[in-house]
Amino acid sequence: MLQEIKPHEQSSGLIYDGVEWDYDKIKRVYDAIEHIALKEMGLDVYPNQIEVITAEQMLDAYSSIGMPLMYKHWSFGKHFARDEMMYRKGYRGLAYEIVINSSPCISYIMEENTMTMQTLVIAHAAFGHNHFFKNNQLFQQWTDAQGILDYLEFAKTYITHCEERYGHAAVERVLDAAHALMSQGVHKYPKKRSDLRTEQRRERERQEYQDQTFNDLWRTVPKPAAGQRPSKSVSERKKLLGLPEENILYFLEKKAPRLEHWQREILRIVRHISQYFYPQKQTKVMNEGCATYVHYQIMSRLHETGQISEGAFLEFLHSHTSVVFQPEFDDKRFSGLNPYALGFAMMQDIARIAEKPTDEDRQWFPDLAGRGDGMAAVREAWANFRDESFVLQYLSPHLMRKLKLFSVRDDAEDPYLLVDHIHNERGYRDIRKKLARQYDLGYLEPDIQIVDVDLAGDRKLILQHRVTNGVLLDESDAKAVLRHIANLWGYEVQLIEVSAISEAILKEHAVTAPSGVGVV
Repeated sequence: MLQEIKPHEQSSGLIYDGVEWDYDKIKRVYDAIEHIALKEMGLDVYPNQIEVITAEQMLDAYSSIGMPLMYKHWSFGKHFARDEMMYRKGYRGLAYEIVINSSPCISYIMEENTMTMQTLVIAHAAFGHNHFFKNNQLFQQWTDAQGILDYLEFAKTYITHCEERYGHAAVERVLDAAHALMSQGVHKYPKKRSDLRTEQRRERERQEYQDQTFNDLWRTVPKPAAGQRPSKSVSERKKLLGLPEENILYFLEKKAPRLEHWQREILRIVRHISQYFYPQKQTKVMNEGCATYVHYQIMSRLHETGQISEGAFLEFLHSHTSVVFQPEFDDKRFSGLNPYALGFAMMQDIARIAEKPTDEDRQWFPDLAGRGDGMAAVREAWANFRDESFVLQYLSPHLMRKLKLFSVRDDAEDPYLLVDHIHNERGYRDIRKKLARQYDLGYLEPDIQIVDVDLAGDRKLILQHRVTNGVLLDESDAKAVLRHIANLWGYEVQLIEVSAISEAILKEHAVTAPSGVGVV
């Protein structure tokens, strides 16, 4: 927790007064927040860059997945039109800020915000999210904060050049296909992190190397005589192609026989951007919990030291309680656990266990209970976990009771619901395990891999979906995505859904080869 306030630490005056903001006030607020965040809370952040934008610019940032210098695509315009309509009609509000995982860390704040809200979002984004981006091990493994802005500038310039040279429609077809496969365009296990700053310099070398690789790969495909099959075994064929492969964009970029170099480079661009966002999909609860905990501690400290007024603190509390509000399970507004509410509550609970543990806490968390430094405990959690493991490690019986968590068995063939895990020791462990699974991407996202290619025949690409939770793919969505894969591959594509338990075939999908060459 924050250090105890001593009388001589009291501030002699407010750092701002009233609701209107100006740049001098923002500078004073930033300096005050920075002192608390770095000196008292021990946060470690990238250099900050804070930009004030309009509501329309915020909507534009929404539409292009929050990234500056993003290339153009029709889907971004569609999202902008939808969000703007809903905002103008009052169906939805806007985020108070958007923050970019880069170095410097860019925080966009709305010019419509009051001065108190500007203070809140600077604490939340420029120090809370910023610290999490810099220190969490997933972001350290997978993202290049130093190089992402330069890479986005290269990507935007490259795609614009392709549109001028090959035509807008041809580039759009590649981007459509790549965007449809973004969720299947990431490496899920640690590899050497890409240095995005070198991508532009390596493009020409990569083109020459890939040309040689692809020419050799498809030149050596055996051509059997009439009535004969090639002698190459299935295992040898799969080894040649690096199968099975779950990163579909990566496989198509490297192995698709008909793509030109510029098309492969666009797939590579989309794949890098998808990989950049992969840690954020796994740390929603932790990331927002970290930022919310940080802004709450900083705003409380500013109030305790007399640097913001009672009115400003009440305005902050009104916004904060709205952010962490959790509807009851029988409330019409309930749509699952609010990641802000769960994350913030767990951060507070970790600090409580570290500083003021109960006997129950000592039994469940022997290494954490009573260690005495709550802020150090939450910093350690921020650095070393993702949502799934974070819940498994830190969700306490005390918090489960406070949040009134329970488990319901919902069987589609049974007309009744059964509350099968309640508040006893076995129930606590099962509730924690089931809640953690809700943040496991391996369980939530379909396990789809490329498993084989008929090199000796019609070069049909074969994918497999291992069904682990009994849920098959939607027929229309599967066909639409397979059409995009076929456009990139250049030949027929087949998807087989199999049971992960029995290996039985549950369903098959197939699309024919495109009539043209590649996607042009």
